[in-house]
Amino acid sequence: MFRNIVAFALILAAPVLHATPPDEPPSWQARVGQALPLFGHRNWILIVDSAYPLQSSPGVETVDTRAALPVVLHFVLDEIDNSEHVRPEIFMDAELPFVSEEDAPEVEQYRTTMADMLRAYGVQSLPHEKLIATVNEAGKTFQVLVLKTTSTIPYSSVFIRLKAKYWSDEAEARLRKKMGAKQ
Repeated sequence: MFRNIVAFALILAAPVLHATPPDEPPSWQARVGQALPLFGHRNWILIVDSAYPLQSSPGVETVDTRAALPVVLHFVLDEIDNSEHVRPEIFMDAELPFVSEEDAPEVEQYRTTMADMLRAYGVQSLPHEKLIATVNEAGKTFQVLVLKTTSTIPYSSVFIRLKAKYWSDEAEARLRKKMGAKQ
């Protein structure tokens, strides 16, 4: 009788004992890989420092990468460069050039690293609050992916607005000029 009870208990417990652990959330790299094919012009990808605020706009998704900012930026730029449909327009905080080594150790090395990484892209600078407001507004209509890093350098975030790779700014200007002449 006792053996029957033990056998019955083991039969009932078998699914629990052999159950697979719950799925872990996808890695930040996988999340970028999932999002990028769906993203288009006017979507944003932000690679931000560890104190960047969690935004509440409905279209803003934040992922904790637990990785260094240059590592995340390099991965994201490679993914964008290898896409067929989008290209990056890069913004950084206007405050970064004024942050001193005394106040933020390693900021000089960070600026050098960023200059090397972003040389081919061109970077626009805007005040931090303006960039946050712009992203907040974009998040009301368009999806924004925020990749939070381990960076502890203030004003080190990189804001990437996506644009169509197959449609240049010059082509858009020509189109708008033609449309203006016909109206």
